[in-house]
Amino acid sequence: MPRKSQPQQPHELDAAEFFTAIDLIEKERGIPKSYMLEKITLALVSAYKKDHPEAGDNVVVDANEEKGTVRMFLRKDVVETVDDPATEISLEEAQAKLPKAMLGDVISFEIKTRDFGRIAAGTARQVIIQGMREAERGMIFSEFSSKEHEIVTGLVTRLDPRTGGASLRITSGSEFTEAYLAPGEQVKGESYMEGMRLKVYVVEVRNATRGPQVLISRTHPGLVKRLFELEVPEIYDGTVEVKSIAREAGSRTKLAVWSADPNVDPIGACVGPKGARVNNIVDELKGEKVDIIKWSEDPAEYIAAALAPSDVISVTTMGEKDCRVIVPDDQLSLAIGKEGQNARLAARLTGFKIDIKPASAPEDDPEEEDLIAEE
Repeated sequence: MPRKSQPQQPHELDAAEFFTAIDLIEKERGIPKSYMLEKITLALVSAYKKDHPEAGDNVVVDANEEKGTVRMFLRKDVVETVDDPATEISLEEAQAKLPKAMLGDVISFEIKTRDFGRIAAGTARQVIIQGMREAERGMIFSEFSSKEHEIVTGLVTRLDPRTGGASLRITSGSEFTEAYLAPGEQVKGESYMEGMRLKVYVVEVRNATRGPQVLISRTHPGLVKRLFELEVPEIYDGTVEVKSIAREAGSRTKLAVWSADPNVDPIGACVGPKGARVNNIVDELKGEKVDIIKWSEDPAEYIAAALAPSDVISVTTMGEKDCRVIVPDDQLSLAIGKEGQNARLAARLTGFKIDIKPASAPEDDPEEEDLIAEE
């Protein structure tokens, strides 16, 4: 009479179901099967060792997908005198089980207790859930780490009326995550609504306790630089190079560009036909003014260009990073800009401390200290 198979206890591990679940996770979530198997086998060993600490590091799990089995073994060293029965076996006892056993051999004994089925089933379920979370976090971190210092598009999902912060769902490839646009990273004067799409700059990606944390910004100068790369093919392919950028978000940006190709006008390339390229960027920045100037290795020429739209009579460099600029009297306020903004941005762009003087009073004057702009 054929022997009836014992019905499997509901809490025991069904190996076929186990491998099917891992297959589905790989297909639906993109989490590699090898990753899940490694996590689960390590967790099974750890779970068994909690109840059997004497086993030490001699416990191994064999998950064989081809045979559809998950088995646990306890390895023992064949020794002449047994000091630790949990990890050692005498030569006489070993040869009774395996006649060819010799001193120094390692023999594996399968753990067939019902406890293993109970431990395996519960642990596998927990590890599958935890492994999915860890793998997804790892994939998100990897994907968005590759987007550091790049632009991504986010969907505004929630606005915090108390702090003014905005939560965005950002996407890269097949991965997505939530990112927080802090009030300090928002452009003054911009307003956001739920469901609105927004381009943001990825400043940094951190591996935090609760998963990857993507730091985003709308005020970072890198946002303007990347927008020009997207809009201007000559910058994207390297024909035109962005040498420096200075920005006061929501108000004004100065961009220094240069081309090694004498046949390419770097400013013209950035402006585009009838100003189309720069206008698209200004629209994205909600009307922020953008000054595009030509970079020069001659500091005087570079500083004079950086003070545009003001005319400059002369630039005298003093030391490594100090200079004096003489401008026409009627251009003084334009050179300085509203609340000193033009001079301040020029100083940041060039890296020079700029002392601006009118043509009628080019020498030092204690009353003119407010005309000095620093980086």
